[in-house]
Amino acid sequence: MNIVLDFDGTAVAHINPGVGQSIGAAPVLRELVAKGHNLILFTMRSGGKPLQDAVDWFGEREIPLWGIQGNPEQRGWTDSPKAYGDIIIDDIAIGIPLDYDLSKSKRPFVDWVKLRKILILKGIL
Repeated sequence: MNIVLDFDGTAVAHINPGVGQSIGAAPVLRELVAKGHNLILFTMRSGGKPLQDAVDWFGEREIPLWGIQGNPEQRGWTDSPKAYGDIIIDDIAIGIPLDYDLSKSKRPFVDWVKLRKILILKGIL
């Protein structure tokens, strides 16, 4: 599967500028890649240092990105800027389990323990 993935509030807790605290995403993201899924980073961080910080976060954790700000295969059949994927993991998506821990962020973020269970139930992990 091609998995479109947000960064702030999804891979890390919300913070701006900079990179938020760990919220448990890295082990699950590595599991997804090990299962053969492609990760597409699709974030509001539109370029420069903020986007590079997000890309570096994945590299530092040895989580390969298949695409950054787009699906590399879709350029042949559309010029839409919206990244195409089979599923999206984003803290603002309906149904995504959220954690509310004010010690990490003033905003809710993805609960990766609960999301991992959902991914297993759906046969994705």
